[in-house]
Amino acid sequence: MTELTNLTVAQIRDGHRAGDFSAVEVAEAFNANVAGAKALNAFIVETPEHALAAAKAADADRAAGTLKPLSGVPIGMKDLFATNGVQTTAASHMLEGFVPRYESTVSAKLWDAGCGMLGKLNLDQFAMGSSNETSYFGNVISPWKRNDGGNAALAPGGSSGGSSSAIAARLCPAATGTDTGGSIRQPAAFVGISGIKPTYGRCSRWGIVAFASSLDQAGPMARDVKDCAIMLENMADPKDATSLDMPVPNWEAALSSDLKGKTVGIPKEYRLEGIDPDIDAMWDAGIAMLKDAGAEVVEISLPHTKYALPAYYIIAPAEASSNLARYDGVRYGLRDLPQGAGLQDMYAATRADGFGPEVKRRIMIGTYVLSAGFYDAYYTQAQKVRTLIARDFEQAFASCDVILAPTAPSAAFGLGEKTADPLAMYLNDVFAVPASLAGLPAMSVPAALNREGLPLGLQIIGKAFDEQGVLNAGLAIEERAGFTARAEKWW
Repeated sequence: MTELTNLTVAQIRDGHRAGDFSAVEVAEAFNANVAGAKALNAFIVETPEHALAAAKAADADRAAGTLKPLSGVPIGMKDLFATNGVQTTAASHMLEGFVPRYESTVSAKLWDAGCGMLGKLNLDQFAMGSSNETSYFGNVISPWKRNDGGNAALAPGGSSGGSSSAIAARLCPAATGTDTGGSIRQPAAFVGISGIKPTYGRCSRWGIVAFASSLDQAGPMARDVKDCAIMLENMADPKDATSLDMPVPNWEAALSSDLKGKTVGIPKEYRLEGIDPDIDAMWDAGIAMLKDAGAEVVEISLPHTKYALPAYYIIAPAEASSNLARYDGVRYGLRDLPQGAGLQDMYAATRADGFGPEVKRRIMIGTYVLSAGFYDAYYTQAQKVRTLIARDFEQAFASCDVILAPTAPSAAFGLGEKTADPLAMYLNDVFAVPASLAGLPAMSVPAALNREGLPLGLQIIGKAFDEQGVLNAGLAIEERAGFTARAEKWW
């Protein structure tokens, strides 16, 4: 029998239903992997008892004939989702020790579906970062190495770097992520897994620590496209005011890699000058794969793409500045009260000690662009650009069904290589941000290895509410790239 930790979500679910193995055996195998991989620093909190309790319940349900959709499947939970009775920190000193007495909608739905929790996964602090180097609890390390014989530690991407590293290293078969400007897709590309950001509003934000409320969107990360479809079906929910009041489709059942009659758009503005030739070659190979699946390929234009990144880094910090104002040392979280200090001194000391440098940088940017003298010059203009970007996509989708582009401008880089240059770090999101600003579903699937033997991802962007089209195109690439079967041999 295949080693249990090499099985996908679908294989664990179906194997447990068939009686090939018990859920307890699966949970124990993954718990052992988690305990043996502390060097990756993928988990902030390990919860082996939660995984085992859910596994015992799953075995009992199988005996009673009352199985749930994901009975027997243990997963990782990004430490941005509130988990009842389990510390939730957003990887920040500000929330260290905070134990919620409520459950986020997404995590509650997954537990109700039968999943067990292996632990809370590390991330960039308050989801602000592209390399998982801003966490108060230390850097997450990718399980990948370059093929040059060196031993340099590589970034697993961010902010969902704990999720991506844990899945790639077989510490969990799937995990939750959140995507504000690429934080599911970019880390998925860096470690050779799949991840989908659904249409904004598809998954409830209730109980998720907020970064930028008009952009934040939960989604699944897993080894393959089918697992992402399964996970997303069990995460989607129309709970809060910004959730979509729509039924949740059966994405798994409708999966098809036959793209006959579909048209794929190739945005000419994404052909950046000086782009990594490996990225360009992968993109061309991806175009050929989709043609082989039966799709027609056309060139499209997204003329305002060049303004997406600066608009994002005005809007997202502005919303972060507002959302993070609640951390003041009064209601919950860290309180730093110097002897003899007044209220203002406590505010200043708490926020100085509680937030890391990147979080402080974004709060300051956001506060600046929202200030009376600059609101119209920056924030209002950025929102106008956002509208134009959304309009570009609407016009492009008049002539195509999905859009194909690279996920990130490079493969994984070494830890520490870009931390001294925030602008270089922000450029990691150049291909991911436009879909986020427009609220569109977008997915990364592994498509090639570069010259250093590191994975590269292709991104599929779909029309609003058309996660099925995105998943189907992703499946077509996955089948032709042949990465799923080789995954356990990559490192």
